[in-house]
Amino acid sequence: MHTVVERELELGLVLSPGRSVPVPARLTYRTDDPYAVHVAFHIGSHSPVRWTFARELLVEGVFRPCGDGDVRVWPTKFDGRSLVCIELDSPDGRALLETPAPAVSAWLERTLRVVPPGSEQGHLDLDKGLSELLAMAPTEAAEEQRPGGPGTSEESPEPGA
Repeated sequence: MHTVVERELELGLVLSPGRSVPVPARLTYRTDDPYAVHVAFHIGSHSPVRWTFARELLVEGVFRPCGDGDVRVWPTKFDGRSLVCIELDSPDGRALLETPAPAVSAWLERTLRVVPPGSEQGHLDLDKGLSELLAMAPTEAAEEQRPGGPGTSEESPEPGA
């Protein structure tokens, strides 16, 4: 059994300095995936746009700029409000989102109480994951049942060989 910590909130999709449009989102943290945070953006389509990235990146980004590549996070202030900016970069484009820092911080604190930093490994079910991977791999028995058996070629030998 695992624990899920969720938070619905509204992020602002920044269109230009001082101008943004609201984007409803759901932050999700699951103890069966203890290193990650999941964000689902509800943008009016049939299914939400989903992003997954390191919880540590979001924790650090509340205090100082961090990240490189597809996800960058940093704190800022605008009109006296503390905000967290999240920049997402994909082949489809780039999005800059902002959200109130207190809302993100409160949600992160809940995740950190459920799984303190440094204890994530203890929440991974490595045996289950390994079993699932092995179940997907072809077995030797299946290989032996293949026409020609293991290590044989389906090509006929050259005459006189």
